[in-house]
Amino acid sequence: MSNLATTTSPAAQTAQCTPAARGIFVANLVAQCAIMVTGAIVRLTSSGLGCPTWPQCVEGSYTPTARQEEAWHKYVEFGNRLLTFALVILAIAAVVAAIMDSRRRRSAGLTRRPTLLLLSLIPIVGTFAQAILGGVTVLTGLSPLSVSSHFIVSILIAAGCVALVVRSRDFGDQPINFLVRPKLRVLTWVMVVTAFFVVILGVLVTGSGPHSGDAKSESRFGFDPRTVAWLHADVVLLFVGLILAMLLAVRLTKGPKQLSRLTLILLTISVIQGVIGYTQYFAGLPVALVTLHVLGASLVWVTVLFMPAATRTRGLAQTID
Repeated sequence: MSNLATTTSPAAQTAQCTPAARGIFVANLVAQCAIMVTGAIVRLTSSGLGCPTWPQCVEGSYTPTARQEEAWHKYVEFGNRLLTFALVILAIAAVVAAIMDSRRRRSAGLTRRPTLLLLSLIPIVGTFAQAILGGVTVLTGLSPLSVSSHFIVSILIAAGCVALVVRSRDFGDQPINFLVRPKLRVLTWVMVVTAFFVVILGVLVTGSGPHSGDAKSESRFGFDPRTVAWLHADVVLLFVGLILAMLLAVRLTKGPKQLSRLTLILLTISVIQGVIGYTQYFAGLPVALVTLHVLGASLVWVTVLFMPAATRTRGLAQTID
């Protein structure tokens, strides 16, 4: 593979999104990860029906009331609902930031980047979709399918936020310069797909286990928890093998430092995830460990999504040494 060098012109630097806009996009990504964890806390503390109606918390009130029988569970569920408002504010800010950046680009005579504006719509559209799905989840008595869909939609929104963060850091849309061999680019996407299946199987494990979301709800998937858990573990081992293969390939081909760094971070998080996963399984799924496992899952997912972007640059002139 040839050694590639990139040059950054003043015009290219201006074409990058402003630090303020990039900060807003990153805040959206962090918030989406946060609500994955708080949503898991709602489920793990059996607070899924702490607010038994939707969009109100209880009949006649949008906030918890003293007459409710749900005790402290109502505050856990209501707190998670309040976080949705923070997500809406951040999502609106993302759209505004994208519009302002587009105007700045037009005033400077720079090439338009409509992709940024389209990507900025993902948090707001996704958050409203989640609000509706949350209502369906409550009204169906925490159906395992709707509860699981809630989390899956969250990881898809997070994927859109990662794309927004990545593209906002680019200097433009063209040209695209690949920094690694084609097989390594394919490997990054294989890792993304494998990570997705790891998360899906993890969702099935949770939906088949004791944490149904509410003490009065016994609605779970009909899968054998032990079988699904071991299948999940097998795919995790495959994923770790792919990470090790990527780490070796990057070093042998002297790939980008950013890709090597991300691979090491991903390996570290995955190993910690494995330790937590096996510990929680043999310890009877304590709430604290399962919560940490959900946090780890979101970190694995976000980290692996950054890897394909580390194999290329956009908007930079390229020279060959």
